[in-house]
Amino acid sequence: MIRTENLIKLYNLGGVEVRALDGVSLTVHEGEMIAVTGASGSGKSTLMNILGCLDRPDSGSYWLGDEDVAQLPKKRLAQIRNRRIGFVFQTFNLLPRMTAFENVELPLLYAGNTKQVRDLAMDALRLVGLENRTHHEPNQLSGGQRQRVAIARAIVMNPNIILADEPTGNLDSRTGNEIMELFEELHSQGRTIIIVTHEPAVAQRCGRQVHMVDGQIVDGMLQHV
Repeated sequence: MIRTENLIKLYNLGGVEVRALDGVSLTVHEGEMIAVTGASGSGKSTLMNILGCLDRPDSGSYWLGDEDVAQLPKKRLAQIRNRRIGFVFQTFNLLPRMTAFENVELPLLYAGNTKQVRDLAMDALRLVGLENRTHHEPNQLSGGQRQRVAIARAIVMNPNIILADEPTGNLDSRTGNEIMELFEELHSQGRTIIIVTHEPAVAQRCGRQVHMVDGQIVDGMLQHV
């Protein structure tokens, strides 16, 4: 499903060239649940941004299915982000003056889907156990509930890939465990899930860990889960 070959991403910081990605080659098969681990500055978030079509590599190839998305125009990349990839972030990234329902329906509206918005958004909220919080704004929800809204928004377009960047980073251990149980449920439905995390307990619940150091993948071990 996902294949990268020799990805290079360069940044210029104060006149110094930094290789955020230094020849990253990675294959993720359909239906896998993997963790990308590494210290701060190791390149894991840069890799996530490229996999999510939020950024482009300076060189190298990124194949998503049968498309080399590193070469696609911006309009096509936006369509892929909207329809094929769901995003979950550490800080939730919810719009504060919109209700849970309104946050979840946004991807549908961006895609021009106005016929089944209510049913699809409600189905997503029901799947994450928040059908009774549809009219609550983010400041009326707990951290765990906000992350559930964010997950509902990520899956409302029924993408086959979910990218999660430190999804439990702002949560206590009990709530983080509940969120991981939800990811495991989504994975059991056949979705491909990639989680960036610095938490060993989260990484160990994934089928494979990909460890990064200085912009390179140094290990990609299988887990027994």
